[in-house]
Amino acid sequence: MSAAASAFTFSLSPNPLNLTHLLQRNTSLIVFSSASTSIGRNLKPPSLRRQLLFGVPIPHGSFKRSSSIFTPSRHFFSPVMEWQDCTVKSEIDVPVSVAYNAYSDRESIPRWMPFISSVKILEDKPELSKWSLKYKAFGRDIEFSWLARNMQPIPNQKIHWRSLEGLPNRGAVRFFPKGPSSCIVELTVSYEVPQLLAPFASALKPFLETLLRRGLDRFATFAKSY
Repeated sequence: MSAAASAFTFSLSPNPLNLTHLLQRNTSLIVFSSASTSIGRNLKPPSLRRQLLFGVPIPHGSFKRSSSIFTPSRHFFSPVMEWQDCTVKSEIDVPVSVAYNAYSDRESIPRWMPFISSVKILEDKPELSKWSLKYKAFGRDIEFSWLARNMQPIPNQKIHWRSLEGLPNRGAVRFFPKGPSSCIVELTVSYEVPQLLAPFASALKPFLETLLRRGLDRFATFAKSY
């Protein structure tokens, strides 16, 4: 074994290791296999956090080698939150120009998107808008807000935005004509999983996709009367 590998590897001693006592003394202790445990130099921090830990958080610090275990020092990677992407699409029975204009009416979005409670366009900066999200899910009341900037649109083709403050998110709505009186609306939303919902990260994406599809179904009705 090379010196580099040995610097990041330790083996279990012949005597059984008292893991309960060890974890009580040092919550940064890491991963165990049947014979040995290794942490490679090139292992990326998110993988280290998500895949190698037995649900035990590592305090901020880098790993230093000790005689038999790893102990944390003061310099360690910063937490990297997980981003998720959701894309849904729906056929809307209105001309593409009508769908585009209806979706451009940001302050009306709470009328058809289930989890958006309010949208307020800034009077002096109409490209900016304040958004509020309120919804009950995963056994708790969820509330978030953010300030978004609408980027330069492409009329009848694309609306896109990114958040400047609050809940980190970005997204785009694309419009594809299907005929003189119908079109396809494709909505993509990307967001950073909030710490509040981190325990439900694996269920969050399909849950949000369901809400977005429901929102587009309601948008289809809204656009017909726009």
